[in-house]
Amino acid sequence: MKLILFVLTFMLLACSSNSQVTDSKMKGEDKIVKSEQEWKATLSPEQYQICRLKATEMPGSGKYDKFWQKGQYLCAACGNHLFDSETKFNSGSGWPSFYDVHSKNNLTLVRDSSHGMQRIEVSCSKCGSHLGHVFDDGPKPTGLRYCINSLAMEFVPYNENDQ
Repeated sequence: MKLILFVLTFMLLACSSNSQVTDSKMKGEDKIVKSEQEWKATLSPEQYQICRLKATEMPGSGKYDKFWQKGQYLCAACGNHLFDSETKFNSGSGWPSFYDVHSKNNLTLVRDSSHGMQRIEVSCSKCGSHLGHVFDDGPKPTGLRYCINSLAMEFVPYNENDQ
């Protein structure tokens, strides 16, 4: 765990302000590319603000902040499987938080120095939608806190065969 935190911190410090921290292994043919007009037609105005323009929900306002059903969290823009309920925890931050991802290939992490802060932005590797940020103050076993906007995700409950 300390090694993961060290590597994450090292990558954050070593990168220039707009460089890639990690890149997904998602193949080019699997990526979704749409015009801004197509995204506006696909997403609600609030989802468009978050997913495409990198806005953030007000803390405590998201439908998944205090939501504890068992299932999968998918990208609201493209359906990419991002997180599982087993790794969701109450961080007290006001946003849904996860200590691990479904697959590292499904996310892209990029250094974000906007708003006078040093953070790591989390985006969907399939469609490029902004999801939130990841911090190194999460619980074991990873020590990470993926702080994600509810509007950037859709929840799909497990069916009886998944449990």
